[in-house]
Amino acid sequence: MHRDHPGPATAPRVFETALIVCQRVYAGFRNLPFVLHWAISVTQQAGAARIGVAIIEDQKETREGLSVLINASPRFECRHAYASMEAALDGIGLHSPRIALVDIGLPGLNGIEGVKILRDRWPAITPVILTVYKDDSRIFQAICAGACGYLLKNTAPTRLMEALAEIAAGGAAMSPEVAIRVVELFRSTQAPRLESGNLSPQEMRILKLLTEGHQNKTAAAELGISIHTVGFHLRSIYEKLHVHSRSEAVARALREGLIS
Repeated sequence: MHRDHPGPATAPRVFETALIVCQRVYAGFRNLPFVLHWAISVTQQAGAARIGVAIIEDQKETREGLSVLINASPRFECRHAYASMEAALDGIGLHSPRIALVDIGLPGLNGIEGVKILRDRWPAITPVILTVYKDDSRIFQAICAGACGYLLKNTAPTRLMEALAEIAAGGAAMSPEVAIRVVELFRSTQAPRLESGNLSPQEMRILKLLTEGHQNKTAAAELGISIHTVGFHLRSIYEKLHVHSRSEAVARALREGLIS
């Protein structure tokens, strides 16, 4: 379903409606002065090309409230509003938006599955989850599927518009509760252990000599090879260990237990 954005003549009515709808859509909303300040400030901005946003949300009141909020901004316009992912996939390619706000709990194809399809078919569209769910499983799945943001539906309208601006600028946006969960997930995930099999036998011998304090000249003499050959192997060791110096290579080798 295509939504045309309101023209300048209807702006005052739109801002008034946006404030009313936002209070209904966002339960527990307590920041009316900030929204009022935002609504006034947007009336003072003009001229910039508007960035297209699509809304994929099955709840009619939420979908329409978001549409009003987005269209009230001079920076963004709601180009599409869909009640299902299937409908979005059928029509979003026409006058494609830059950003797609996607609910997870959609009828039929869910939002996470839909995000992956959106990324595959339209790489220029940036999908952002907007949901009530904040469990680790859905957060992880959504990010892996290609979501560039994860916002909760209790996000204040002013913060939601700020998040859209951050995403339009190439960044990512997360609700604070979600960001905490992502950090905890990262901490609980162990980094893959470096395998010594990545290094050739000769590179392992040179690395062992480095840990014993040898320089290129003494390592070359010990192995019966030229200094240039040692330098060649060192560059390969640095690349495989993702380091940039002899000291970093030795430190990582000892830390990872590569040298027995």
